Amino acid sequence: MKIIAGIHNIRKCDRAVVALGVFDGLHRAHQFILRKTSLQARLAGVKSIALTFYPHPHARKSIYSLDHRLRLIASTGIDICIVINFSREFSQMNAEDFIRDILVKKIGAGYIYIGKNYKFGRGGRGDYRTLLRLGRIYNFRVKILQVIKSGIRPVSSTLLRKLITLGELAEARKLLSRRVSVLGTVIEGTRLGKRLGFPTANINPHHEVLPPPGIYAVWIIYKRKRLKGLCYIGRKPTFRIHSPQPAAYRRTFIEVYIYNFRKNIYGEDLEIQFISRIRGDKKFPDPAALVKQIKKDITCAKPLFSRP
Repeated sequence: MKIIAGIHNIRKCDRAVVALGVFDGLHRAHQFILRKTSLQARLAGVKSIALTFYPHPHARKSIYSLDHRLRLIASTGIDICIVINFSREFSQMNAEDFIRDILVKKIGAGYIYIGKNYKFGRGGRGDYRTLLRLGRIYNFRVKILQVIKSGIRPVSSTLLRKLITLGELAEARKLLSRRVSVLGTVIEGTRLGKRLGFPTANINPHHEVLPPPGIYAVWIIYKRKRLKGLCYIGRKPTFRIHSPQPAAYRRTFIEVYIYNFRKNIYGEDLEIQFISRIRGDKKFPDPAALVKQIKKDITCAKPLFSRP
């Protein structure tokens, strides 16, 4: 997939099929729109384009980083992804100008795919009705995709954020059609895990929506290899009480222990796919008690890796 950053770098296509949306989370409804866009473009013999925005237009916490989002958009078969910088200036463009100047003149849209509930333009005043009206003027067709539901609830990024932050991983997986995951870079840590006999990789996450504190059985994706491991999310309460610098433990840490793995991977990106939560975060009376619990966690996690 070709990635185009910024409006000024767009080159006009001939009757392209364009999917319009933020696509944060790439849940089932987003996947449906993008795959329909890709299919229509192949049938028409033209380019398929996803047009997305960064940062989030509504200043919400990101479910996925831009890089993670682009990887997932590429997996749907889209030819080109255009990323528009959602600046204060851009936010003032009204819906009609956006359609005429960006979708028509810049991109050359012949087809536009949009979810029925999607809003765009200054103040969110543009919607599928705006596109239908201007499509008759500028000669493009509009495909409106109905809301997809999971049970009785509409599939949406808002619902997905809520499920992940509450730790409802099984329900979130239904919305995603894949496991909840975090993409992040391995950074230097305190090396506490190594001193305890369980060396961990400290993760700087690329996005903001995380499951709640605790210990999780996870798959770690490293250079296209899938590795078994445990993930810790929390503030290390056991060490905060013994530390001469307790303020250092106020932030949330993300660490992964990878089974039978000893490589130096500082600076590398890992994707952490959550299988199941084993327990919550807990303060132990001393490091020895924590080591004993970690051994139990590893034992508890073993049968979880056989889950589909």
